[in-house]
Amino acid sequence: MAVLSSLPLCAWRHHRPSSSSSSSYFPTTQLPVPATCFPCRPPIRVSNVFTHQRTITVDKSKLRVSEATSKDELWAAACLRVRTFNQFRPDSYDIDFSDDGEDRVVVGSLDLNQCIRLPDEIAGMKPEGIGADFARAYLSNVCVAKEVHRNGLGFALVAKAKTIAEDWGISDLYVHVAFDNEPAKNLYLKSGFVHESDEPAWQARFLDRPRRILLWTSLSELL
Repeated sequence: MAVLSSLPLCAWRHHRPSSSSSSSYFPTTQLPVPATCFPCRPPIRVSNVFTHQRTITVDKSKLRVSEATSKDELWAAACLRVRTFNQFRPDSYDIDFSDDGEDRVVVGSLDLNQCIRLPDEIAGMKPEGIGADFARAYLSNVCVAKEVHRNGLGFALVAKAKTIAEDWGISDLYVHVAFDNEPAKNLYLKSGFVHESDEPAWQARFLDRPRRILLWTSLSELL
């Protein structure tokens, strides 16, 4: 893997203890940092509030998307990913952390990877030639807490990642999605991505996973 730079993003909100039995708290979305060849840029985060309900409506005035800056944030984001990707119970992992004396909760996370390709994934074709390794990037590990689905947090994370990618000088942004993951495909299409290529069926069988498609969007007109 020729990773040049990687960025964690997160969404979060303040945590407020409640006198009632169902305490309310502010979730945070954050991106973890994979191994890099160059120093990692800070992660990005988004924050908001939710209560212990099956689905929570987010107060957008409390929402923040920014780069993660502490080990506690990254740990909370990692816990969110473990519980989400493995479909564990919401209370199985703590996803809260303290930031400048305020308690917050991670509600979403993704990685922005500046590189030619990701391990075991089909590679994008744009751009070509000298400098392509600096101008191409991939989103990965996109994750939003189940309790706050359908609040636009995934869209907010992707939008922030695109802004950061522009700052890095990225011209072409990619994301891999499973064929049968319709909610994710709808999110990326809404965010301006289009289909570029399909993973070979033999590769998916060899890796024992659902077959994937590769989606692409151009950032060059925004640079």
